[in-house]
Amino acid sequence: MQYTEIMVRYGELSTKGKNRKDFIKQLGKNVDRVLHDFENLKVSAKRDRLHVTLNGDDSDKVIERLKDVFGIENFSPSIKVEKDIDKVKETAVEMVKAQFKDGMTFKIDTRRQDKHFPMDTHDINDALGGYILSNVDGIKVQMKNPDIKLRVEVRMNGIFLSSETIDGAGGLPVGTGGRATMMLSGGIDSPVAAYMGMKRGVKLDMVHFYSPPYTSEQALAKAKELAAKLTRFGGNIQFIQVPFTEIQEEIKEKVPEGYLMTIQRRMMLRLAAKLTLDRHCKGVFTGESLGQVASQTLESMMAINDVTTVPVLKPLLSMDKTEIIKIAERIDTYDLSIMPFEDCCTVFTPPAPKTKPDLEKTRACEKLIDVEGLMQRSLDKVKIIDIKPGEEFLNAQEDVFAELL
Repeated sequence: MQYTEIMVRYGELSTKGKNRKDFIKQLGKNVDRVLHDFENLKVSAKRDRLHVTLNGDDSDKVIERLKDVFGIENFSPSIKVEKDIDKVKETAVEMVKAQFKDGMTFKIDTRRQDKHFPMDTHDINDALGGYILSNVDGIKVQMKNPDIKLRVEVRMNGIFLSSETIDGAGGLPVGTGGRATMMLSGGIDSPVAAYMGMKRGVKLDMVHFYSPPYTSEQALAKAKELAAKLTRFGGNIQFIQVPFTEIQEEIKEKVPEGYLMTIQRRMMLRLAAKLTLDRHCKGVFTGESLGQVASQTLESMMAINDVTTVPVLKPLLSMDKTEIIKIAERIDTYDLSIMPFEDCCTVFTPPAPKTKPDLEKTRACEKLIDVEGLMQRSLDKVKIIDIKPGEEFLNAQEDVFAELL
C-alpha cells in the first residue's frame, strides 16, 4: 500500500523538559539527512509529533529507513483522504483488508481537529465501523485490545487514516549527547561500540588508521562501508583517515617485541585524542572488551590510557564476544566486518605481546621513538570525507570481494 504521510512519535524526548525543543529539532535534522536522497518528501518536526509528507516517494523504502533512526519510539504510516465520507470508507476498507486475517478484530478511533466537519467522532466511528463490517468477511468489533486499530484524524487539511504502528529504534537523537570520536577498525567490535554510543545521542566522527602498503585499498573501502552502514542511525558521518605506516615501521625497528602492541596502541590513542580536541569533541570511543585480547586487560588499558586525559569510553567493556556478534548481525555490520582484509592493528602483531605491560617500562620503551615528529607527520597527511546515508564504497572492488565471500 502506498501511503501519503508517516507520523512519528518521540521516545525519551518526552522526558527532556526545557531541552525538548532542541531534541526535537535535532531529530528533524537527522531524519532529513537519513532521507536525503528522496527528492519529494518533506520533514516537519513539531512539538508533539514529527510528520514525513511523502509527496509520491516510495513509502516502503522510507519506512525501512525510519526504523533505524535513533530518537523514534514508533511511527504510523497514513493515507490522506479528501473530506468525503464515502472516500474515507473505501480507504478504510482497503487498509483493513491489507492486514486482516481470519479471526481478527478491529476498532475505530477518531480524533477531530476540524470541529466544523459535519460528522462528530461518534458518527464517524459508526459510519466506518458499519462499512467495514459489511465489506470485510469474518471481522468483528472489539473495543479492548483489538487486532487492528484504525485511527482517523480529521485535520484542517484533510482526513488521515492509519492502521499500523511500527516500532522505532528508541534511544536519543544522534547529536543530542555531544560529539566524540570513534576509533573504527575493520573488525566486529568497533562498529557495535559506535552503534551503542550513537544510541545514547552521541555524534561520532570515525577515526581509522591505515598502513599502506601493509593494508590494502580494499581494507580502507571496507572501513568506509562500515561507517556508511552506521549513517542510517542518525545521518552523515565524518570519516578521518590517519596514515600510520611510518609510526608502525619505527616502532617495529626500535621497540622491544613484547611492547610493540602497547606502544602502537598508545600512539593510536595519542593521535585520536589530539584529533578529538582539535575538533572540539569531548571523548574517544573504542571497541574494547575486557579480557578479549592482550591489549584489553586492565594492565594494558592502564598503560595505553596513560597518554591522555581525554575520556576514553568503552561501551562493550563487560560484554562477551557472543553478545557483541549478535548486535553486529542485527545492525548488519557482521558480514562486512569478517571480510579477511588486514588492518593496521594486526599486520605487526608480535607472537607474544605483553598482556600485563609495566607502566614504567612502557614509558621507557616509548622514549626510543620520535613521538612528536611521528605524530605531526601523520596528522599533516590526515584526510577527511563526509559519508552520507546510502553511499557505497565497495563497488569498485566488487570482483575482489566476491572472491572472498
